[in-house]
Amino acid sequence: MAEKRDYYEVLGVSKGASADEIKKAYRKMAIKYHPDKNPGDKEAEEKFKEAAEAYDVLSDADKRAKYDQFGHAMGPQGFGGGAGGGGFYSSGGMSMEDIFAHFGDIFGGRGGFSSDFGGFGGATGRQPRQHVNKGTDLRITVKVTLKDIMNGVDKKLKIPRLVACPHCKGTGAKDGTAFRTCQRCHGTGYVSRVQQTMFGAMESESVCPECNGEGKVISEECSYCHGSGVEKKEEVVSFHIPAGVEDGMTLTMRGQGNAPRHGGVNGDLLIVIQEEKDPELIRDGDDIIYNLMLDFPTAALGGTAEVPTVEGRARLKIAPGTQPGKVLRLRGKGLPQMNSNVKGDLLVNVMVYVPENVTDAEKAAIESLKDQPNIVPTSSTAKRIFSRLRHIFNKENRGVE
Repeated sequence: MAEKRDYYEVLGVSKGASADEIKKAYRKMAIKYHPDKNPGDKEAEEKFKEAAEAYDVLSDADKRAKYDQFGHAMGPQGFGGGAGGGGFYSSGGMSMEDIFAHFGDIFGGRGGFSSDFGGFGGATGRQPRQHVNKGTDLRITVKVTLKDIMNGVDKKLKIPRLVACPHCKGTGAKDGTAFRTCQRCHGTGYVSRVQQTMFGAMESESVCPECNGEGKVISEECSYCHGSGVEKKEEVVSFHIPAGVEDGMTLTMRGQGNAPRHGGVNGDLLIVIQEEKDPELIRDGDDIIYNLMLDFPTAALGGTAEVPTVEGRARLKIAPGTQPGKVLRLRGKGLPQMNSNVKGDLLVNVMVYVPENVTDAEKAAIESLKDQPNIVPTSSTAKRIFSRLRHIFNKENRGVE
């Protein structure tokens, strides 16, 4: 069996600590490792019991004096554990209920921790557990366009869902009143179970499976919903999708899901955003990308070009000598950030069209130009163009002019 730790070390106080310091240290440890705060955590449970044992000794002047003189060698009997001793160390083992009852003076309320953790005490005076049923969530997918994302959009959808039965007010009982006290938990809403562990008898509580923590069961079912408390119904739900949403994002409407059986709180409606692909524009975060194909004369001589935006068309001025790979920026023509006035940009990637088929006259005209000094690219010109083309395929380092 593992060697016991020093009680002062357990509580994190010095040997000269005052009674008030010991009390504060124990309260801190008890709150940190309380079973209600650490459900299913065996290590926390052991530390909680270890802190309780340390406090039991160090908070009592006589026990503390004996412990300071003899340490753990004094044994449980020396700390008042025998018959009529009043300590934790009875032959039957130490239960969590013993701990809570023993230290009610520190935390106040029933069982010592009621104000912090909802109560853990003896059986007397208990009220039914305030257990709240929650209905299941509903999930729907809603398609949105770039225009919807730009401005936000209101939607209306007819959704089949479970709603509370109006005849029994969702309780499942006839007229909403036909109940009797649960015989399994005797109206408390929970059941207890005692387990023997290496630390002694441990008592745990769980919601009563018979009444789901309500402390009462239906004595006569509602004839309309057959005791379920719910009915299926198609209802129209209105909701707003804010500007700036992204593909795959989930919006939550609280309380718009299914109603629970036998009353309680409705589940939620989860709205999954699905962005429809635009035939011309490509989304890149808050920016919009458009690939513009220019004819050679316009790229060489300059001119204008019309490009699509999310909300219409825009005209661009094309400078003479515009090269393939150049990126033109239209500021503020992108998408807004969600819950912000900041907008992205429209980035226009310039490409130059090379004809695949030419007539004899067009061929002769092109051939007459191919030896001209301003038509044939130099090595430095070629490097500059290749650099721009690389930026198109490198999203993080795309050159924008």
